[in-house]
Amino acid sequence: MSGYDTYAPERETTQGKVFTVTGGDWNDVVSGVDPIHDERIVVNMGPQHPSTHGVLRLVLELEGETVTEARTVIGYLHTGIEKNLEFRTWTQGTTFVTRMDYLAPIFNETAYCLAVEKLLGITDDIPERATTIRVLMMELNRISSHLVWLATTGMELGALSMMIYGFREREFILDIFELISGLRMNMAYVRPGGVAQDVPPEAIKKIRELLDFMPKRIKEYEDLLSGQPIWLQRTQGVAILDVTGCLALGITGPVLRSAGLAWDLRKTQPYCGYETYEFDVPTQPEADVYARYLVRINEMRESLKIIEQALERLKPGPVIVADKKIAWPAQLAVGQDGMGNSLNHVAKIMGQSMESLIHHFKLVTEGFRVPAGQVYVPVEGPRGELGAHVVSDGGTRPYRVHYREPSFVNLQAIPAMAEGGLLADVIAGGASLDPVMGGCDR
Repeated sequence: MSGYDTYAPERETTQGKVFTVTGGDWNDVVSGVDPIHDERIVVNMGPQHPSTHGVLRLVLELEGETVTEARTVIGYLHTGIEKNLEFRTWTQGTTFVTRMDYLAPIFNETAYCLAVEKLLGITDDIPERATTIRVLMMELNRISSHLVWLATTGMELGALSMMIYGFREREFILDIFELISGLRMNMAYVRPGGVAQDVPPEAIKKIRELLDFMPKRIKEYEDLLSGQPIWLQRTQGVAILDVTGCLALGITGPVLRSAGLAWDLRKTQPYCGYETYEFDVPTQPEADVYARYLVRINEMRESLKIIEQALERLKPGPVIVADKKIAWPAQLAVGQDGMGNSLNHVAKIMGQSMESLIHHFKLVTEGFRVPAGQVYVPVEGPRGELGAHVVSDGGTRPYRVHYREPSFVNLQAIPAMAEGGLLADVIAGGASLDPVMGGCDR
């Protein structure tokens, strides 16, 4: 039938064309296997499998324990975030993008805000304190994200205690986020022009505590795993993807660095003043699961170094641009019920300044205009290059926003790593990519 699509057959209704999206060519794949005379079997791993990091589905063809073909099926967590952004003001966009890769919300927000600031032409006007806070938050977030990776991968490969320890330390970092922004995750803390509110003194104290105990904890993780025979057998020489394979597939982040290439956007294409911080880019030559583990462990140590330097630089000053036409919402504070306008500010605009009230109302309801144009701004997320391509048509809402999401790109590596290996190694290899399906399916 001409124009017929097996994956999405269409039919006309009174409401227009309706597409029925199916699970791909599953029936064709299964019917092509003769269960009596053929050793091959086709299995679904996921999307509800605990080791597929949310809702990733792998269709695996097996001969015995060996994987002969692996295919990734995505889209089960589709949120339509990029489309939703077209119906919200530029500032409201932050509350959407923060929910994409939910383990790295600060990175989603920062990439988006840096892009909006570039379109506005205010990149150089961002206060120094705001930029330093962004770096501080990103590096805390990098550690918390790597801790989730270490905890879940440990559990998947049999090191159950690693799960408990990883989440214990992550909890401490989430407490810091709550002190600073009023929320533990999906904070919408980074805003176009700066950050929502200042870092309180008690948060600084808690960060110093983290800097004090965290190096010892990272050493404990290594003591627990690095010499452990089962851990070594499950990770060394498993799911190898060399630097040529990484470059061919566009793979970035710890997976690329574990293949020996020291490509880190904080060094190669610096942003937020990263070129002024002292830190190293950890690499490993082996390109296997174990190498990816070592790279992430060492990245946590480097992040601690950057956090320490950021704390030293935290000089008093404003945390959002002076331009009142962009700095929205004005004077936020963490109150009893989370985050909102500070009571002093509400009293001032309600009681003393009619102009402030009108301006605040216009800014919140309509938002500010962004000059027409398009930009692409990449940042180094915990999983690799996270880039925001933002297009403006000169209005108060984004015309288009599209993210280059590392989880989405890195998942291409699963067939290359899994085919020819054992079924058990699909778990280790897939986990070593650290995919987050919220980012993949945004």
